[in-house]
Amino acid sequence: MDYIDIAKRVFAIEAQAVGQLADRLDNSFAEAVERVLSSNGRVIVCGMGKSGIVGKKIAATLASTGTPSFFMHPGEAYHGDLGMVTPDDIFVAISNSGETDEVVKLIAFLKDNGNYLIALTGNPNSTLARAAHAHLDVGVQEEACPLQLAPTSSTTATLAMGDALAVTLMKARDFRPEHFARFHPGGSLGRRLLSRVEDEMVKGDLPLVGEQAKVLDVIHAMTRGSLGLAIVECAGGWGIVTDGDIRRAIERHGVEVFDKCAGDFMSLDPAMVAVGTRVEDALILMENRRITSLLVFDGERIVGVFKK
Repeated sequence: MDYIDIAKRVFAIEAQAVGQLADRLDNSFAEAVERVLSSNGRVIVCGMGKSGIVGKKIAATLASTGTPSFFMHPGEAYHGDLGMVTPDDIFVAISNSGETDEVVKLIAFLKDNGNYLIALTGNPNSTLARAAHAHLDVGVQEEACPLQLAPTSSTTATLAMGDALAVTLMKARDFRPEHFARFHPGGSLGRRLLSRVEDEMVKGDLPLVGEQAKVLDVIHAMTRGSLGLAIVECAGGWGIVTDGDIRRAIERHGVEVFDKCAGDFMSLDPAMVAVGTRVEDALILMENRRITSLLVFDGERIVGVFKK
């Protein structure tokens, strides 16, 4: 048995299934998008079994890309959760056959409640498809399952249709990275776009030294601060001494370096940002200047060190 060949055939069948979706798109898709955009409600996604699992992913993608959405289990819906459905909500029902009993049972309520119904099925003549205001055809010629029993190509096609709907809505809403970050504050993009330097800077006992501090005192301050630098208070502003400055001074002066002061080899006018600066802007500044630390000031005071 050639396992690699089997896997390649799965990819080929599912890729073909997704590729054929484009030929089935019609005005129903455009109308569905327009209705979602004009709605004051949420998008409620519903499906049973594997369709429900795909529906959860579609709902999550919609919610994280600017379209308020949640998943509702059809069984729970029929036993009380329909109380969460308002007339303004758009209802997306998923059923490959279009005849899933738990989903079809909801049609009467949705009609009475005045909900706009979008159906994703593989059968345009099914009960669900005919009851829907917009039908998105996700039918496939064959499943990747050799028994033609396990949902494989059909679930992939349904997922792709959900992605097409979510991405189209993103484009229509002019959804931007900063919007995405608002819904993903725990991710790296959220950190860069939403966090401020004061949220992540090192503060407290900063490694501050005077301009006349001897090299050993500077080294002690750097060790205490564990930041790889010392901040120098100067008469005319601020300076900075880094680990690299110390190494270069030793190479240049040898043992005589211990007679030198911080002011002899510090860098004047170090890169600084104000409290309130976005992490994204601070990181761009650091990348442009090829540095790994920024001093953070509040008025005339140095209040922290932001590290890359």
